[in-house]
Amino acid sequence: MRKTRGGEKALTAQLPDEETVRAEVASVADRLHSAAIHLLRRVRKQDRATGEGPARLSALSVLVFGGPKTLKELAAAEQVKPPTMSRIVAGLERSRLVTIVEDSEDARRRRVAATPKGTRLLQKGREMRIAYLASQLERLTSEEVSALSQAVDILRQVLKDWA
Repeated sequence: MRKTRGGEKALTAQLPDEETVRAEVASVADRLHSAAIHLLRRVRKQDRATGEGPARLSALSVLVFGGPKTLKELAAAEQVKPPTMSRIVAGLERSRLVTIVEDSEDARRRRVAATPKGTRLLQKGREMRIAYLASQLERLTSEEVSALSQAVDILRQVLKDWA
């Protein structure tokens, strides 16, 4: 409490200093990072049923949700070198999950696109992951589910605004 000009006492909210806020943000970021890694590792176990490895499924996901890409674009999206992506795409093509077609604007360039079979496989894998995750979330109270839903909305907004 502090005295005001009129002699009255007023409550003042003590704001945390910048360093304290930064430390809390860093702590939340650290816990979120760890939780996200553990969550992904656990739901990825469902991917075994697809018969495809994580690298192939990840590349296929980029194509299904992002549309056809050049090999270079796909390698950049997956943060691998083009020769590595070439091997991944070759495996996907052997499994008939992708097709490689000439670019309509530049005949020297080729685009990789998901096939209907690839799209179905990826959707099925996603359904299995979501079902598994939902089965684990059923342990939560309705209040916890509501809080988690709000946290997901916040994360989606952060990702939307991510530069």
